[in-house]
Amino acid sequence: MKKIDPKEIRDNAVQLIGHDWMLVTAGTPEHFNMMTASWGGLGFMWKRPVAFVVIRPQRYTFDFIEKGEEFTLSFFSHEYHKALSVCGTTSGRDTDKVAASGLSPYFTENGNVSFTEARLVLECRKLYAEALKPECFLDRAISSEWYAAGDFHKMYIVEILNAWVEE
Repeated sequence: MKKIDPKEIRDNAVQLIGHDWMLVTAGTPEHFNMMTASWGGLGFMWKRPVAFVVIRPQRYTFDFIEKGEEFTLSFFSHEYHKALSVCGTTSGRDTDKVAASGLSPYFTENGNVSFTEARLVLECRKLYAEALKPECFLDRAISSEWYAAGDFHKMYIVEILNAWVEE
């Protein structure tokens, strides 16, 4: 992997996150979990390159995100879609996702976990976190469609500390 400035990311964020998906990985090299996510974004805020992701509190990865300051967002080519599907449909509480997905973890200099198969890795530090609130939805149809059970995501705005691309 080659380290790049986050401004050098050339991918379309809508395609990258919404269609290709990403793995959100948090924890320590000894104990971590990853989950597939397809909601989020990339941008610039507070004079910093940022990403935002949303995670439901009942997800196993949520506790890892809450306990740590940093985590990674890893993006893969389409050939790894099946592996990402495994990571999005099984829980790390019950399954060894590394074994089930066939992905190979590695550890960044900061001690965060990503995967050698990723084509783009963003190492992130939490800046802001807040649970989505039903009263804040201006388009009530979104709340009705996606949160009928009242299981609202928590949104994290994170600074992109480091970025690496496949060489």
